[in-house]
Amino acid sequence: MNAIPPPEAHERPARLTVGVVGAGRVGPALAASLRLAGHRPVAVSGVSDASVRRAAELLPDVPLVTPAEVLARAELVLLTVPDDALADLVRGLAETGAVRPGQLLVHTSGRYGTAVLDPATRAGALPLALHPAMTFTGTSVDVQRLAGCSFGVTAPEELRMAAEALVIEMGGEPEWIAESARPLYHAALAIGANHLVTLVAQAMELLGKAGVTAPDRMLGPLLGAALDNALRAGDAALTGPVARGDAGTVAAHVAELRRHAPQSVAGYLAMARTTADRALAHGLLKPELAEDLLGVLAGPAPDTPRADDDGPGRKDADGPSGNGPGGNHPSGNGPSDKAADHEDPDRTNSDGNPTDPDDNGPTGGDR
Repeated sequence: MNAIPPPEAHERPARLTVGVVGAGRVGPALAASLRLAGHRPVAVSGVSDASVRRAAELLPDVPLVTPAEVLARAELVLLTVPDDALADLVRGLAETGAVRPGQLLVHTSGRYGTAVLDPATRAGALPLALHPAMTFTGTSVDVQRLAGCSFGVTAPEELRMAAEALVIEMGGEPEWIAESARPLYHAALAIGANHLVTLVAQAMELLGKAGVTAPDRMLGPLLGAALDNALRAGDAALTGPVARGDAGTVAAHVAELRRHAPQSVAGYLAMARTTADRALAHGLLKPELAEDLLGVLAGPAPDTPRADDDGPGRKDADGPSGNGPGGNHPSGNGPSDKAADHEDPDRTNSDGNPTDPDDNGPTGGDR
């Protein structure tokens, strides 16, 4: 339930025609939400087949046109393109005269505030940065998920009321972010959401190797409780061998990971060191137990041969687990499947969606 009451009539933006440039996972969902609030989507741009399908599902009967035509038709324009494409898009639209004075120009990037819109602002546009801290699927469920979703809002002071009103009309909760704080805000969401997906996927993979038949069912209640405890109590919710100072258990973890999943060792050590530092700082880890623990965590990197490691478990740096030219392991430096994502000009980057680079949520929020 939305904790912030709907804006009074005199605070609400007038009913606006809405356009979307970049029919990734975020833009159509936001436009569909604005339509529920009484605004009228009139144009959307998209190139890929996926973008066309999303637009057809979430914005039926809204014509697919060029970005310049979107701006020509709409009073409120949502720029939902990848972070790295945003500046060039804005510059190009301004230089070609597509921007109209008095037009509300909204981007959904978590990384940027309104400075990235300066070329359009100089052409008379009204700049807003509204970043939904949510993961998006590209389906109608996203509209429902916006209820209670926090938005990172940055706008000139004179547009603050309009920006917050738009967020509330979409069912969201506005959270004011200073221009200078946008990169830090975005990094925080990436740590909390994007990295969480990596950790969960890795945990499920390791449980599968350990013989667990339903890793998702095992992890669901545990992770749900851990997340709830962390949101309620912060570092006081830390549990486990690192917080307890069980150096022997942690050493056993590292040894097993080296044997069965060497690509996981670096991440385990990095997170365990950070956990130990926070546990020490908050009085959870006893200093007399920390020395042995930190000694274990200072071990060699996963691809560094140890003096006593000459058995069958040892991995050669140029072999399947290495980063050398012969390596083809996912932990190597070869081409990634994600490179294909950069070929879709309609993708939107969430820091809003932690599961897909197409979102402007944390990511998602890509988002």
